[in-house]
Amino acid sequence: MPSVFLQGRPVDSYPSLAPEARRGSVRRITEVGEEVLHKPCRDVTEFGPDLAALIDDMFLTMYIADGCGLAANQVGVDLRLFVYDCPDDDGARHIGHIVNPVLEQLDAPHRRLLDESEGCLSVPGALMDVPRPDRAVVRGLDKDGGTLVIEGAGYFARCLAHETDHCNGQVYLDRLSKRDRKDALRHVADRRDEVFARRVANTEALKG
Repeated sequence: MPSVFLQGRPVDSYPSLAPEARRGSVRRITEVGEEVLHKPCRDVTEFGPDLAALIDDMFLTMYIADGCGLAANQVGVDLRLFVYDCPDDDGARHIGHIVNPVLEQLDAPHRRLLDESEGCLSVPGALMDVPRPDRAVVRGLDKDGGTLVIEGAGYFARCLAHETDHCNGQVYLDRLSKRDRKDALRHVADRRDEVFARRVANTEALKG
């Protein structure tokens, strides 16, 4: 079985950074508490070079921040869109983007909940256990308006659900108890500087 899936389709090989990142510019990542992260995003209705350029920027920004997924509102853009470069539990790598994503509600026989560690580039430095289904199916469009269906299992399913939540105006903290949310925000306060220093170092390394 191929170990790389591009836009849900198997490919023989793929570079360590998606080619989009080579064309992109780094954008500032929004942080929890900023309004754009806490309201549902608008549907993408215009497809063309501006959307493609946004996707390029999102890929590069995701890599700089050591992420496996990034939604448009995490770079301050109020649109339903995310990019990803994420492994599943079998080690297969999944790369792509999806516009106007909708997460299917799967029946219980087709999924089980896993309570595993989850982080977020907009909640820098915090990792918390979040219950998510072990399988996800997301339907949407590609940057040219073509139909897409992306399926994921394990960690990749978690990524798909997490990023679709962003498009709906939710961060993973919204799925935690008040106590766990407080713990997460305390971790952010303790580790934020370290996380940002690493992002700066990654930017410099990429320039080199």
